[in-house]
Amino acid sequence: MADTKREIERKFEFSKATSARRGVPDLTGTAAIAAVSDQGTVDLDAVYYDTPDQRLAADGLTLRRRTGGTDEGWHLKLPVSPGVRDEIGASLSDTVPPSLAALVRSRVRGAGLRPQVRLVSSRRVSHLLDAEGALLAELSTDEVLAERGDTTAAWTEVEVELADGVDPELLDAVEKTFRKAGLRVSDAPSKLARALAETDAEPPVRPEGGAPEGSAGAHVLAYLREQRDALVAQDPAVRRNLPDSVHQMRVACRRLRSAFKTYRKVLDRGVTDPIGEELRWLAAELGVDRDREVLLERIQGHLGELPRTLLLGPVRARLKIWNAARRSDARRRSLGALDSARHLALLDSLDALLERPPLLKAADGQAERILPKAVLHDYKRLADRIDTALTLAPGHERDLALHEARKAAKRSRYAAEAAVPALGKPAKHLAKAVKKVQTLLGDHQDSVVARDALRGLAVQAAGAGESAFTWGVLYAREEALAERSERELPDIWAKASAPAMRSGLE
Repeated sequence: MADTKREIERKFEFSKATSARRGVPDLTGTAAIAAVSDQGTVDLDAVYYDTPDQRLAADGLTLRRRTGGTDEGWHLKLPVSPGVRDEIGASLSDTVPPSLAALVRSRVRGAGLRPQVRLVSSRRVSHLLDAEGALLAELSTDEVLAERGDTTAAWTEVEVELADGVDPELLDAVEKTFRKAGLRVSDAPSKLARALAETDAEPPVRPEGGAPEGSAGAHVLAYLREQRDALVAQDPAVRRNLPDSVHQMRVACRRLRSAFKTYRKVLDRGVTDPIGEELRWLAAELGVDRDREVLLERIQGHLGELPRTLLLGPVRARLKIWNAARRSDARRRSLGALDSARHLALLDSLDALLERPPLLKAADGQAERILPKAVLHDYKRLADRIDTALTLAPGHERDLALHEARKAAKRSRYAAEAAVPALGKPAKHLAKAVKKVQTLLGDHQDSVVARDALRGLAVQAAGAGESAFTWGVLYAREEALAERSERELPDIWAKASAPAMRSGLE
């Protein structure tokens, strides 16, 4: 069974002018540190696994099998931010535990994991304590020997890792004390990174094609790489069920699909359309779980706003039962999609596209000339859909038309956001204005979906002999919210469609 720990630490090394023999300075009196307690020395032996082309190292991940110490076993470290990593552990075994293999699957795919580096360390450990004797941080001084094939390297490294809940400012205070003693923050983000560098390992390189600097092709490819990387990075986050991970993975899918369509004069649609269809499939599989989350939050929020006198029957229990049934199925579908060969084939196809991009003639044109046309094309497409929706009478047909306008608003917004690095403020302002339209249309569509769910809940409640009154109240409220959105749309759209919004692009 894997367990997770948030690791907040800072690594230090002795400067060239300072010998490690001087040792680590006494930190007593630094910030809240009142005492330093020696915990003795432990011998550690760690073997780091990666693909032959170091895909994990390229993205800052480390996977090791370590013996010795109190936490021997397998450890996967995933970067969160500089100096912060999530360490996921599993019991000691001869092969990579399936729970950890799944978390690196989007990067490893069919390449396989092999031992790459062995690190043998003698670690002296001290606990940094406050005035009450509570643990603030663990101080480790490691004498490290790295072995990669026939090549070895050795160094001394000092590490300070915060205890849970301790303010990271403590690390700043420790760093200040260390600097005075000749220790500086290590340039290497991890022991593995330093081992690879000091044993002259070739740095991991991802082969990717390009286009002339400043061209439309170069800009579009840079955007696609960013979204591909987000798609790969969110895979383990979704598996870990981290907040907002499903949403962010779906957004990456949508942005890739939108970019393929928006910049169809830059990239050959004969290549991008099939990939776009696979992205649609993945987003749909993930969407079952995400849509459930959004809908549940909406209904729970509206329930919480009702006075108790309108809560008739076991409404919260009914909602809990309804959600439990949907949640288990949605989670299975999401993980099933990520575990499928189809998902890996999709990631491979994105890599292949970026390695050998199917660029068209317009790709060589200057971004400032090509991109505005693409952005305005999507904007005009949004305008047509909103105009069509506003001509329809309220009802089912208008709801469908507004949903289509919402999808067009997303595409228009993504097109403008993607163009910001090349076009600057005009694209940024347009994206901001269209986002307001998208938000309003999103609220309207959420109301349409919520009404359908509320009707189903009312039917279930009635069938169980419960009162359906509260579900009817919420249904009526959703109708009122949808009507308000429709009333506000003309004014919101008028602001977004003002000539000033497009002037910098036309």
